[in-house]
Amino acid sequence: MKPHKKTTISQKMLFFISLAAIIAISGISDTATAAEKVNYRLKWLFNTSVVGDLYADVHQFFAKQDLKVAVKEGGPERDAIRELEMGRAQFGVASADQVIRALSKGAQVVVIAQLFQINPLQWMYRTDKMTINSLADLKGQTLGVTFGGNDEAILRTLLAKASLTEKDVDLFSVRYDYTPFLQKKVNFWPVYRNSQAVFLGAKLRQAGESFDFFIPGDYGVRFVANSVVTSKKMLDTKPETVRKFTVALLQGWQASMNVANNDTAIKTLQKYDKDSTVETLQEQLDITRGLIHPDPNVPIGMIDMAAWKQTEQIMLTQKLIPAPVSVEKVLRPIPKY
Repeated sequence: MKPHKKTTISQKMLFFISLAAIIAISGISDTATAAEKVNYRLKWLFNTSVVGDLYADVHQFFAKQDLKVAVKEGGPERDAIRELEMGRAQFGVASADQVIRALSKGAQVVVIAQLFQINPLQWMYRTDKMTINSLADLKGQTLGVTFGGNDEAILRTLLAKASLTEKDVDLFSVRYDYTPFLQKKVNFWPVYRNSQAVFLGAKLRQAGESFDFFIPGDYGVRFVANSVVTSKKMLDTKPETVRKFTVALLQGWQASMNVANNDTAIKTLQKYDKDSTVETLQEQLDITRGLIHPDPNVPIGMIDMAAWKQTEQIMLTQKLIPAPVSVEKVLRPIPKY
């Protein structure tokens, strides 16, 4: 009888242990499934320009808001606004011209944060070949431009401000090959300041050449770059999800831009960009800080309404859209974070 009793006690203990384990596992499962799942489509590939997006994911800013966010790479064949419309993504990143074009075609999209306060699209030029102190100095120069790209819209606006026409300059068609610039056939070349310019700058320094950057914003042209978007339907039906996502995202960007978190930001980038050296990532990160958060008195993610209106006007003037879209109506102020 005693062996039977011990067996019964052991079986009861085993039963309660198993029951406790099931409850514990169930609790963990319930916690895991409590997080709302959303997709976030970036505009660019995983690089320093999306460091805040990656930081918010890796360091649990989304998780703290009970969100499970799939941060997906962008690229030339990815259109975040299209994915919003098709329900494949709930949030995305798009440049202002993409937003304005989409609105012109009837898209129901809203802007919830503006990532770049200064457009990273600028021009690199050799200072021994050109001196630019005013827009008038562009006269008679060969200017690199990507026809059909944002830099064309920006450059034409700058030329118009200086009362210059195509007859006053030589527009050189830029493609994906930097050879004309490296061979000094063209000394004024469009670049993304925190990516392409870093690599080209290294080559020019190695060759002992001096260079500088022509920044459109310095001459009054503020063409808005990447911003965070969602659908009007998402905002109307799930405003709390939109709020939590925006708060978490901007907290991630704020943390990644904080110099106190520099090493952590670099390590975060290394998880996704395994080809770039630490030195390259550091230079890109330093430049990105100046583009994302140039004014410490302005919060990261602030929507520059005047710049958005100017961007729309530029596109309207150059007939890139057939009629006004009143872009200010889809700009939403950021929540406190």
